[in-house]
Amino acid sequence: MSPAALFNAHIDQLSANYEKAILATGLGCDAVLLHSGSEADYYADDQAIPFRAHGHFLHWLPVNRPEQMVLFVPGEKPFYFQVVPQDFWYEQTIAMDDWWADSFQVQTFEQASAVKSLLATRGRIAFLGQHTAFARAVGIDPSLHNPPSLLHWLDYQRAYKTPYEVEQLKAANRLALTGHTAAQQAFEDDGNEYDIHQAFLLACNILETESPYTNIVALNEKAAILHYQNKRRSAAAANGSNQVLLIDAGCRINNYCSDITRTHTQAHTPQIFRSLVTAMEVLQQELIEQIIVGRPYLDLHVAAHEGICEILMQHEIIRGSYDELMNEAISAIFLPHGLGHLLGIQVHDVGGRQCNRHGDLLPPPAEYPALRNTRTIEPGQVFTIEPGLYFIPSLLNKERSSARGKLINWQLIEQLIPLGGIRIEDNVLVTARGAQNLTRSG
Repeated sequence: MSPAALFNAHIDQLSANYEKAILATGLGCDAVLLHSGSEADYYADDQAIPFRAHGHFLHWLPVNRPEQMVLFVPGEKPFYFQVVPQDFWYEQTIAMDDWWADSFQVQTFEQASAVKSLLATRGRIAFLGQHTAFARAVGIDPSLHNPPSLLHWLDYQRAYKTPYEVEQLKAANRLALTGHTAAQQAFEDDGNEYDIHQAFLLACNILETESPYTNIVALNEKAAILHYQNKRRSAAAANGSNQVLLIDAGCRINNYCSDITRTHTQAHTPQIFRSLVTAMEVLQQELIEQIIVGRPYLDLHVAAHEGICEILMQHEIIRGSYDELMNEAISAIFLPHGLGHLLGIQVHDVGGRQCNRHGDLLPPPAEYPALRNTRTIEPGQVFTIEPGLYFIPSLLNKERSSARGKLINWQLIEQLIPLGGIRIEDNVLVTARGAQNLTRSG
């Protein structure tokens, strides 16, 4: 299908979903106005915070700009209220590509407030967006500002991707892989974290603010910091030769995100760590093969811990029987995060812990509090599979004198702490036949 046909079908499906949501929630509203958001400055400053539009707005329109609006009225072609101020300080032009613009009734205004007279004839309107003061100013009933029942319905539905959305996610994966290849080369050339980060951005032809999240570029021991945010400009290793790179970096295409992690080693990296990386790559692919429609995502997370336990035993990092080690939950010391999360317009997409459209939650079990996805696996979902194995001093040190600590090979741990850790992450689409790995076959 052409981009225009894919997008038009996406809008048709979205319109049907919104019409069902309005009826199901019983709000008695006649329309829904989605607001992209407003710009804001840093505190006590006149510098603007990089803008990111509201996710439900971006579900309709690939325009990441402030003060834009979509009006959905059941039975009508959706409206795009395009706000283009007269301004000589900043570029305000909004590109109107035919492949998406033809799906809307487009009306252009110089000020957002100009929509007030148009909305007055549309009856009861629900408002979705952060800027509720604007909603109040244009006459929308405060009781219909971000109604929870409507948001619950829409958040839950966002997990099921249309063919248009899948194509954007595939493209975001392809672009990010270009960056990952460049980053790996920079690492092998002994680049520092800043060099590797810049290599990724340059290969993808993006600004840092255009990334879906702050790239994690961690050399050696910093790979044990799950959301490591810095970019060291000096050599990470005292001798100038790095041993491990963990890079977690993605791209956005039409505001749809990829989220990919790779762990690389050098020829001089200790053999045991290189063996651990190979074992983790095998485990990650085995977990993807276990994706079955109707299976709880939690089952995959548990399987990841079982696999981590086996890998630790095989490398003599922990000692004891498998049953004993699992009963002690020793793998949680080495894998403290969840196996993955829903992915889409947001990197950690909404609705991951909802068990229905009414907003009821299915929290993760107490032993796995960081798990972001507790949904049952269903066709159309896109999520990440990202098992990790880390040597985190703050977690390990707590166990040095504990009962669990007696099961750990501390001599080997001391050798592994300077190498940080491992994470392998792909983005997966669920189909009726199983999983399609968008990262490796997109």
